[in-house]
Amino acid sequence: MSDPNSSGPLAGLRVVELAGIGPGPFAAMILADMGADVVRIDRPVLDTPIAARYDLLRRGRRTLAIDLRTPTGRSEALAVIAHADILIEGNRPGVAERLGVGPEECWAQNPKLVYGRMTGWGQDGPLAHTAGHDITYLALSGALHAIGSADGPPVMPVNLLGDFGGGSMYLVSGLLAALWETQRSGKGQVVDAAIIDGAASLTTLLHGLVAAGSWSTDRGTNLLDGGRPWYDIYETSDHRWMAVGALEPKFFAEFCRLLPLEADESDRADPSRWPKMKQRIANAFATRTRDEWDGVFSDSDACVAPVLSLTEAGEHPHLRYRATYLDVDGIRQPAPAPRFDRTPTVISSTPAAALTSEDVLSTWR
Repeated sequence: MSDPNSSGPLAGLRVVELAGIGPGPFAAMILADMGADVVRIDRPVLDTPIAARYDLLRRGRRTLAIDLRTPTGRSEALAVIAHADILIEGNRPGVAERLGVGPEECWAQNPKLVYGRMTGWGQDGPLAHTAGHDITYLALSGALHAIGSADGPPVMPVNLLGDFGGGSMYLVSGLLAALWETQRSGKGQVVDAAIIDGAASLTTLLHGLVAAGSWSTDRGTNLLDGGRPWYDIYETSDHRWMAVGALEPKFFAEFCRLLPLEADESDRADPSRWPKMKQRIANAFATRTRDEWDGVFSDSDACVAPVLSLTEAGEHPHLRYRATYLDVDGIRQPAPAPRFDRTPTVISSTPAAALTSEDVLSTWR
């Protein structure tokens, strides 16, 4: 028996999360959003920068306060792990083994356990035991160099591209792939998810374009990095921004009609004309406010959108219609994604107070 409140396509899946930061908790949140019964094993004394109710990455799961450094704590943790399908841990290589909850110790209790390891550098290699953060993984993967304008430094994409894109999402896909294989083999395995590997994987398209001679390593000169006037971000009269993505000829024609801009495919084909075109587009956007331009383009196929802040996004009519953001416990937050028609996902709970191992085992046995 699992958490009776769970729903979604992963209902009945049992996951143990060893407390960590960043990509590990986000991966556990995604699994919980999809209906998995996730139990987070936390330290007895937490040192958190924000109150628990605001720590949205911890939503949707139950929590155990266990000191893994003690024999009693290890025994309690292994008793719960014995009934799990998946374990997630995000320590440096070797730490889980020293705590007595490494793969071998867990498989002795549960041979079918899929053991997910989330790190920045991976489980081996020259940097495996060194510290790092999103920005350093992106730097070495080549992904960071590709983001930014031609006349400026690389731009940090918050921690969305490394921690969550290259980290959490690859961990989740790896866990579910390993779980599928376990159903046939009856054996668990380690999923070694490294942010640097995931970030590198996300650049696959760009590597193909570089090899074909269709992408320059000079930042801000390419199709998707601001190197084209019709795929860029422009400032409005109220010092806000509009994003333009009129890539295809028919969308570009619609963009020119609405701006308006005198240009056609011959202008797009001639790079010598692009600087003047970009300046003319910039001058046009500078004549009106962002919201005025939104009114011009909102119902068109010009592929133009206002750049909204985090607080503004939830008020956009399309996002409100789809309930892309929800208010839970008085806190606005993104709804679970993706969506499923027969097994809809829900935010099953907010970050909760710690339980005991007996509480968990009473539903997992």
